[in-house]
Amino acid sequence: MWDVFQMTRKYDKQALPLMLGGFLLPVVVGLLLAFLLSGNVFTMVLWIVAGVFGGVLLAIVVLGRRAERAAYSQIEGQPGAVGAVMRSSLRRGWRGSEMPVAVNSKTRDAIYRAVGRGGVVLISEGPQSRTARMLDEERRKVARTVPNVAVTTISVGPDAGATPLHKVAGALTKIKPSLTKTEVAAVDNRLSSLQSALPIPKGVDPNRIRAPRQPR
Repeated sequence: MWDVFQMTRKYDKQALPLMLGGFLLPVVVGLLLAFLLSGNVFTMVLWIVAGVFGGVLLAIVVLGRRAERAAYSQIEGQPGAVGAVMRSSLRRGWRGSEMPVAVNSKTRDAIYRAVGRGGVVLISEGPQSRTARMLDEERRKVARTVPNVAVTTISVGPDAGATPLHKVAGALTKIKPSLTKTEVAAVDNRLSSLQSALPIPKGVDPNRIRAPRQPR
């Protein structure tokens, strides 16, 4: 935890003040309740201890959130960054893969897919000027395969208005639910079964993507 704290403080200057604030707030509340509501020393001590434990817990929660954000800031803009989010940060009820469903082997732009209660979400990685066509093609594929299922698109890249990497998982949870859990599994299985092979097999470093050789 100390190593995580040191890394977070190095890349996020607001982490320490926020952690201190998260710790002090419950402690102050505990002290106030101890002096205002306690009728004896034992109850007073319990309120103070509860405030301290609450402060420690809140500080740890803040550290976890800021550490995750700091970690993503180190890989933001790199090929495969969205895949890292899909692998480690998808919230409960969402299904996704670290492997993209579409890749431009020259520019390393990619499209990722997640399926959840909110329907199908396609996430583009790269400038919108290059990924717009890829995104439209993948959206048409999804519409043909699972008609009547809502399709949402999210852009992650350098463009103004693009979704920051650390907010991708949160953006998925804000989508209005339209599928049941059973339907989510059926849609995901249907799309996965029709997924064509990509130029990069699972386990290959996205930074080493090369265009497939043309047959002679």
